[in-house]
Amino acid sequence: MDDYKVLIERSRRFLISSEFQAEKGFYDLAVFSLEQSLCLFLKAQLIRYGVDYPRIHGVRKLLKMLGKVSGDEKIEDMLRRYSLELGTLEDAYITSRYIPREYSKEDYERVREAVEEIVNELGGCDG
Repeated sequence: MDDYKVLIERSRRFLISSEFQAEKGFYDLAVFSLEQSLCLFLKAQLIRYGVDYPRIHGVRKLLKMLGKVSGDEKIEDMLRRYSLELGTLEDAYITSRYIPREYSKEDYERVREAVEEIVNELGGCDG
C-alpha cells in the first residue's frame, strides 16, 4: 500500500475512533483523534502533490502548505473560517500530552463539523 493510501486509511480510523470516544464521553481524546485525523488527511493531500510532507502536527501550517502547492484559493478561506476550530485542534495535540484540558460535547461537535467540512471541501478521503 502506498503512503497516500496508508495515511488516508489512518485518517479514517482516527475519525472513527473520535466518534467512539465521543459516544463514551471522552471528549478530550475525541478532539485529539480529530486532530490526528485531519493531520494525516492533509499530509496525504501533500503527497498527492508530490510533496514530502514535514514531520509537524500544526494543522494550520499543513493547510497553508497545501494551499501553496495546490494553488487552491479556498484554503485561505478555510483558514479564516475555521480559525477557532483549527486552533482548538492544535491545542488538543499539546494538551493531550502535557496539560489537562476538558472539552464538552459541543466543543467536539463543532470541531468535528469543521474537520469534516475541510476534508469534503478538499475532495474527501476518496478524491
